[in-house]
Amino acid sequence: MHIVDGALSNPVVIGGAVAAVGGIAMGLRSLPLERIPAAGVLSASFFVASLIHVPIGPSSVHLILNGLAGLVLGWAAFPALFVGLLLQAVFFGFGGLTVLGVNAVNIALPAVLVGLIFRPLVARGSPLQGAIWGGIGGGAAIAATTLAVAVSLMLSGDEFILAAKLVFFSHIPVVIIEALLSGAAIFLARRVKPELFFDTKGSLA
Repeated sequence: MHIVDGALSNPVVIGGAVAAVGGIAMGLRSLPLERIPAAGVLSASFFVASLIHVPIGPSSVHLILNGLAGLVLGWAAFPALFVGLLLQAVFFGFGGLTVLGVNAVNIALPAVLVGLIFRPLVARGSPLQGAIWGGIGGGAAIAATTLAVAVSLMLSGDEFILAAKLVFFSHIPVVIIEALLSGAAIFLARRVKPELFFDTKGSLA
């Protein structure tokens, strides 16, 4: 899921960096003090989940939980996930610093989009109904991330088309697992801390 340094063309790297700066700025504007603890927890969850790799054929996959971050944080998921990616690149060499912007966009933008679409649905109805929408959103987020990674590779040259297809199909089991985990997490959050899905004025997100 993390694209490594040197794999992408310069235009893709530069475009990703510019888009990431914009996303981080939008996210910081949408991150009130009250949500910083939740952002820290979800950033840490992403950091840890991404470190556990499961081999599938010649590649490996891992959880990222970006859909859950988007459902809880909305735009604020962008800086939260960026921090996790930055720490992984610095301390473990996952991804790389030059492709940090592209990796941030590929992982955080789907989280934000899922938050915009599904967060109001998660906040309404019973906890079970919220969990169902949360599961759909969680699966949709990683599916969109997988597609974004594949597109990033394909835009960098025809030699990456096979790798792009491998990335997409190898993550189908992860989509199902993330959907189940996100649904379970949303169900628990709706039961014990439903205010997570309301804005600071107490309105539905």
